[in-house]
Amino acid sequence: MASPHASSSPRPNLAFRQLRGPRSPGEFAAAVRRAAREIGEHVSCDARYIGRVESGEIRCPNYAYERVFRHMFPGREPADMGFAPRESVRGRGARKKGSAPPGSSESPAESRTSSGAAESSTESSEESDVLRRAFMTSGTAAVAAASLGTGPRAHRRHAGEAEAAAVEQAVRHIRLLDDRHGADGLYRRAARPLKAAYGLLDAETRRRSVADRLHSGAGELAISVGWLAHDSGRFADARSHYAEALATARVAGDPALEAHAFCNMAFLARDAARPREAIRAAQAAQRAGRRLGSARLMSLLALREAGGWARLGDRQATEEALGRARTLFGRGAAEADPEWMTFFGEAELEGLEAQCWSALGDWRRAADHAERAVALQDPHFARNIALYTAQLAGDLARGGSPDAAAVAGGKALGLLEQVQSARIRTMLASTARMLRRHASNPAVSGFLSRHEAAVRPA
Repeated sequence: MASPHASSSPRPNLAFRQLRGPRSPGEFAAAVRRAAREIGEHVSCDARYIGRVESGEIRCPNYAYERVFRHMFPGREPADMGFAPRESVRGRGARKKGSAPPGSSESPAESRTSSGAAESSTESSEESDVLRRAFMTSGTAAVAAASLGTGPRAHRRHAGEAEAAAVEQAVRHIRLLDDRHGADGLYRRAARPLKAAYGLLDAETRRRSVADRLHSGAGELAISVGWLAHDSGRFADARSHYAEALATARVAGDPALEAHAFCNMAFLARDAARPREAIRAAQAAQRAGRRLGSARLMSLLALREAGGWARLGDRQATEEALGRARTLFGRGAAEADPEWMTFFGEAELEGLEAQCWSALGDWRRAADHAERAVALQDPHFARNIALYTAQLAGDLARGGSPDAAAVAGGKALGLLEQVQSARIRTMLASTARMLRRHASNPAVSGFLSRHEAAVRPA
């Protein structure tokens, strides 16, 4: 019997179609590629991509495409080009084949279709509304009651499109807040929706596509929460969350989730001074990632491996991994690139390479790459700008440039007024310790005073 659920069709993007004018999709795609080269971006735009935008299937472009479109149409905001706010679509790549079309249920607020009737009774639909509200507000006591089955209808739990969308919305919401504000204030709040998401994996689902979305969403949420723990200095918690995501990937047979989990495990191992484990995890991520067709993903994973080799002090292996990363990055973006990688542009490439040279003790080279990372970073990623600036300050201090280090350190302190990251604060504390022997220098003295005031208990 046919399912009573019917997904709504994406809404065509008429504003973008008008921007194309009389040009064919292929001609317009060529113009997009030319514009990208003019500003140093790499996009693999073709007629199919333009068709997906105009049909409404792509509701918001990634950051590289957004920069290109802004360059092509000066003065126009994404909304003027017919795109939806990024907040409503962040994290949609967590969906797997068989899920609802991107245009039909990008967020819980937009997915109030007949899915409740398709998957469960009216009572279950009411539970879904509770879940949606709870996930979007970082959780309340209702999350556990509604999703883990502790309420009076526990024996009749169901999970459908609305629950899967709620988990996906939690992922995109956490990532968006982390991009802008850092991890420290988010970690504890994110634990509740994560618990609820894993509770949903034991609920009854009547379609395999929904079960796949729930597993993928729960795993991505575990990685996001793990990253919040990681960036907050809670390494044991991060390790546990990443392991949970990896187990979910293995159970679901999801290579994309597996590659993501191993990627973050490699990053954590490097930061926790376990470089050999970082190398092994990065190599495992590459084995999983080869099946996905994303050169940008493989570039990032090569950089994770390079970070491990650098911490081991193996310059030759580091340079080989960095070379692979740059070659792969140069192949450009692709439709197969995971959505969680929106942070990975040229700035991140430069920033991660800076960390490698820093670990190898090549301070001047590290500072050059860190400086480029700061200059190239999209303003949306406030946390990353603070990170690269702190990296630059430390490299300059170690390289014997106290004045420049103090200036960079001061800028990083200013950015920490809007970004909360234990990792960045630790980096700046290390820089401050190195600069104390130059305290007679006015620039250094000013930075040290600001740093002391910033770390002083309120």
